[in-house]
Amino acid sequence: MPDIVDRDTRSRMMSGIRGKDTKPELMIRKALHARGYRYRLHSPAIPGKPDLFLRRYRAAIFVHGCFWHGHDCHLFRMPSTRTEFWQQKIDRNRARDAEVETALRDQGWRWLVIWECALKGKFRKSLDGVLDEVVTWLGGNNQNLEIRGSG
Repeated sequence: MPDIVDRDTRSRMMSGIRGKDTKPELMIRKALHARGYRYRLHSPAIPGKPDLFLRRYRAAIFVHGCFWHGHDCHLFRMPSTRTEFWQQKIDRNRARDAEVETALRDQGWRWLVIWECALKGKFRKSLDGVLDEVVTWLGGNNQNLEIRGSG
């Protein structure tokens, strides 16, 4: 099925998609701050430039978009046009995620991935529920955690 907009319009639309300060990321930041947690943002000194990091807990938090990281949930659907391009892009993002996790582990960091489907879509969890999981993880000893939608 061909795209419904021309190439220049699609390019402009795609360039408007944010890489940081996304709505799911802002939701997590505001909720963590309201619970008294203080964090820093997007440090290039930490592998993967996490969306948030809490040095006190040696914790890096990533808020991943289900489409961009090829998550196996209802929010991800491979585009029907330029499939090879998108498959390569998403595969590279997944490979980069694995490289980042290895680097974080090697440097003694813990990491948490909050998937977009945990915060939106038909299988989303409550924001308080997600934050409870984050707070429990921060206070615990687990190396890593993924929070995903309940479906």
